[in-house]
Order: sequence, then C-alpha cells, then structure tokens
Amino acid sequence: MTDSHTPTTPDVLSPAQLGPITLRNRIIKAATWEGMAPKGLVSQELIDYHLAPTQGGIGMTTVAYLAVAPEGRTEKNQIHWRPEALPGLRQLTESIHKTGAKVSAQIGHAGPVSDPSSTKYPALAPSFSMNMLGLRPNRVATKDDITRITRQHAEAAKMARDVGFDAVEIHLGHNYFASSFLSPGINRRKDEYGGSLANRAKVARGVMEAVSEAVGGEVAILAKLNMEDGAKSGIQVDESLQTALWLEQDGTLDALELTAGSSLLNPLYLFKGGAPVREFAKNQHNPLLNLGLRMVGRFFMREYEYEPLYFMETAKQFRRELKLPMVLLGGVTDRDGMDTAMEEGYDFVAMGRALLREPDLIQKIAANPATASQCIHCNRCMPTIYKGTYCPEIPGIKAPRPALPLSVI
Repeated sequence: MTDSHTPTTPDVLSPAQLGPITLRNRIIKAATWEGMAPKGLVSQELIDYHLAPTQGGIGMTTVAYLAVAPEGRTEKNQIHWRPEALPGLRQLTESIHKTGAKVSAQIGHAGPVSDPSSTKYPALAPSFSMNMLGLRPNRVATKDDITRITRQHAEAAKMARDVGFDAVEIHLGHNYFASSFLSPGINRRKDEYGGSLANRAKVARGVMEAVSEAVGGEVAILAKLNMEDGAKSGIQVDESLQTALWLEQDGTLDALELTAGSSLLNPLYLFKGGAPVREFAKNQHNPLLNLGLRMVGRFFMREYEYEPLYFMETAKQFRRELKLPMVLLGGVTDRDGMDTAMEEGYDFVAMGRALLREPDLIQKIAANPATASQCIHCNRCMPTIYKGTYCPEIPGIKAPRPALPLSVI
C-alpha cells in the first residue's frame, strides 16, 4: 500500500491523494478527544464540533479515541465500537460529507492509559504496573488479550468503513496499548512480546496487518506513531525509526503521522506551551487525584516552551529514511508553517488547538496567506475535555452544556 514520495513541492491548499481517497486539501484536523459522547454515543454537540472546522475549510477531520473494546476506553463516556454506536457515527459521517470534507476515525485501545475507576474494567498493560488514574494495579495483558485486541482493531476498522468513514487512524502513540508494548520502560516482558525491539513491535505491526487485511484499499489507513516518549525509560527516536521502517516494509499504511510524549510519563511533551495544572486538578473526579495534582502536578506536567513546527527537526529523520506519505503534527498554525512542511517533504499537515480557537482558520488563510492564528498555546483547552472540549480564550464563550446522546434527543 505504500506510495513513493515525490520530491516536488505541492500547494498545501490543493487536492491530494491519500491512499484510495482524495482530500480537497492537505490539511487534517488532528484527533483531540472531544468529551462529547455521553454513554459512549454520538451527540449533536460532537457532530457540530467536527462540522465547524470542516465548514471552515479543512480537508479531513479526525474523530478521536474510538476504542476497540470497553476496557480500551480512557474513561466511561468514550465511544467504543459496538452496534449501539453505529447509527450516530453514520449520522456524523453523513453530516461531514455534506461539507465536502472527508472524515477519519481514530481507532485504538488505551491499555495502561485507561482509568479503571471510571470504565469499571481493569486497565491492561504489558507488565505489572500501577494505574495512577485508578489508583490500582494494571492487569498484565495475556497472549489471548493481544490476539483479541488485534482482532478487535480489524473489526472496528470494518465498522468504520461501513458507517461511512473515509479513513482510519490507528493509535500507536502516547503509551496506549500498542505504544506501551514498544516502550522498554513499560514493557518488561520475558516472552515473545518483550525484550528486543523486534519483539516489542509485534503488537503494533500485528494490529496494522490486521487492519490492512480487513479494509486495505477501501479506506485510507494512517498510523499515529510516537517518535519518542519524552522519558529516559521510554522509546527513543532510533527505535521508533526502525519501527516505522518495518511498518513501511509491511505495506500496511497509506500515511504515517508522527507524534511524541506519553500520557503516562510526560503528557505535555506532545503539546508544548502552558501547563494548566490547577485546571486539570479541578476537573478530576477522584479527590485523591485532585489533591495529588495540586501537590506534585508541576513535576508530572512539565512545561515546554512552544515554538512553531516543534516536531519538525526530529521528524526530518523519519522523512529522510521513509518513502511513505507523512503527516506533520505539532505547531502548524499558519501558511508559512504549512509551506515549510511541504518544502521539507511532508505530504499533509495536522492541526489541533489552532482549529479549536478558530474553526474557520483555513478559510482565513486561503483568503489572506498572512493570517496569524489567535491560539496562544496556553493549553487551557486540555482540561475541558472532561465536560466537552472548548477554547476558554474565545471571548464570551462559556463551557458547553452537557451533551445528550442522539438516541435520546
């Protein structure tokens, strides 16, 4: 499924081929958890959330964190693939298509990032570890768990195809299930899934192979892969690059989106900018987590200075070695940054916070290439995910009202 990369510099606002689909431009809304799926079902608020940037001109939006299993959710009000969720997801894809944009489903399993106190299911990890969200031990994943979760990724991809998604993005980052197996600090197994990188990469490669066999050629297949975890014990760039090369050789991808950081070990390594510890603590349902974050949150949520295209230099190592089409994520906010990404050989750019601040930013940039984003990278949008993601910097905005599933509207 891999395509040779072309050295010519494309216009970021021009149509582009992504596997079997064509996007109207090369700008993708990155997956950012919306917090708008009460009882794990689509709400009108969730549809409106994705309509805003697609009406604002992006080529494709990504619906975040659609778990392949109940225990694969990060928290209870998160969509997981099952028959009850399909009608709402179909309504979502049909609504997005009316705008002329494409829509991708981010599919994954949270693994040790799950909060068992919320989901009421044990969180799964490669090796014994404590779950700091649920304040209880994670359950060590068995070989049967790995086989089941691999199969469930394929089944989820088929359901995504059947309800109208144009693409699937498989989550191999942030120390979710597949990423936790890649991380040598989290994966201390002694069996065929631990030890060498070749062993630790078996889950990620197996998941991608299963998804490719299930829907390859019918929808575009992307993977979101950590370049590094942002922790000494985590995966580093050299091992991640080798994993990416194996994925390319396997031929299971239409594009690779690079990310970094660990939801377990160093969450703000992904975002850069402000560290809203107080706001995160306030939004924790567990009083012990609230207290813990207030006391030691500054050590866990380390602050990193924001700069445009902050993953570019690291990602260049992957661009030089890979022929796969690639999506550049991280600090893409204006036309200059988009053009730089294209010049450096990236095929698409992904945007998150800037589109939350201004859903119509792409229309503004198309009309005036000198348009500057109004996002200040304060990250105060991040703690809002628990009750419905929004940008607190928008003048006059109030927290959205609690969403209702479409089935009861």
